[in-house]
Amino acid sequence: MKAVIIGGGISGTVTAMALRRAGIDASVHEAFQSGGEDAGAFLTLMHNGMDALRAIGADGPVIENSFAAAGLELVTPDGRTVERRSFDVDGLAGPRTLTRAALYRALQEEAISRGITFERGKRLVSATLGVARFEDGTAAEGDILIGADGLRSVVRNLIDPSCPPPRSTGLDVVYGYTTDTSVPQAPSLYRMIQSLHAFFGYTSAPDGSTYWFARLPTAEGVRTGLSAAEWRSTAFAAFDGEPLPAAEIIQSTGGDVFGGHSYDVPSTPVWSNASMVLVGDAAHAASPAAGQGASMALEDSVVLAQCLRDLPDVPTAFAAYERLRRARVEKLVAGSAAVSSGTTPDRDRNWLYQHHIEWDAKIPAE
Repeated sequence: MKAVIIGGGISGTVTAMALRRAGIDASVHEAFQSGGEDAGAFLTLMHNGMDALRAIGADGPVIENSFAAAGLELVTPDGRTVERRSFDVDGLAGPRTLTRAALYRALQEEAISRGITFERGKRLVSATLGVARFEDGTAAEGDILIGADGLRSVVRNLIDPSCPPPRSTGLDVVYGYTTDTSVPQAPSLYRMIQSLHAFFGYTSAPDGSTYWFARLPTAEGVRTGLSAAEWRSTAFAAFDGEPLPAAEIIQSTGGDVFGGHSYDVPSTPVWSNASMVLVGDAAHAASPAAGQGASMALEDSVVLAQCLRDLPDVPTAFAAYERLRRARVEKLVAGSAAVSSGTTPDRDRNWLYQHHIEWDAKIPAE
């Protein structure tokens, strides 16, 4: 069997490695020449995401390129810390924070070292009868096509042209980095601040740099085409004058600011057909509130490979994969949307973190 994977981001790269470990050949075809449109942002891989990487022996490069956090603090608009949580969940390794660019690079270098080929500048336009055709006129042949092509997935629309489009979360999200060590820091933890008008979170790396994000309620299309300086000014204005460190941290930031509108995909009715299947954001994108998008994609990658390894044919494998994944990811997407909208508080997440994948465990057909 050969798999053609569309998308060389997190889920596509890890799916290729998981398939290789399962004895299935895979090639990765990435639309961008390098990185991706969201490469400037940062993310945190939670316990379950690191567990998925560990299942295929790919956690080491991520650990080498990231830093850990031991817990989380919740702060009210008047500056009171109202809750502290530890990330120690039954002895599981805590979360790792790094930029998307660093994660892409670490995973792709690991995949290439395992003999996986990447072809860049390959933007999918159509796929039929085991042949994927790209915008540049080239094609790739395989037995199955895996759509790891993110929020605006072309593969999702090939599988089901009537699938619902991504949904606006009503939030712009701004990410930034400052090397100014004089600002208030949060070493080894995430400090989350619910201000009067927006939400701010930050953590500090061992070198003293601070990674921050701001979630700003706004309608889709209000802010488009903003420069880094404009995103920084927009984020600063949301917190200026409040008795919190958010504005100070934002003001200390230089040009390392990235922003954009946030979307989710609450439910994709059709995940697969006879030869195509979706993984990661192509199947189920979540708002950033739960910090689980990448970790859920990593789980998908490994479970899909196990299903293709253990089950007798492709349709049976795809059905088992969807059965094992759909309820979990849709619960996460719904919960993250509720937290983003403020209709539900940020509750206990152990049901997310404690998820474990045993690579050698056999997948039953039903």
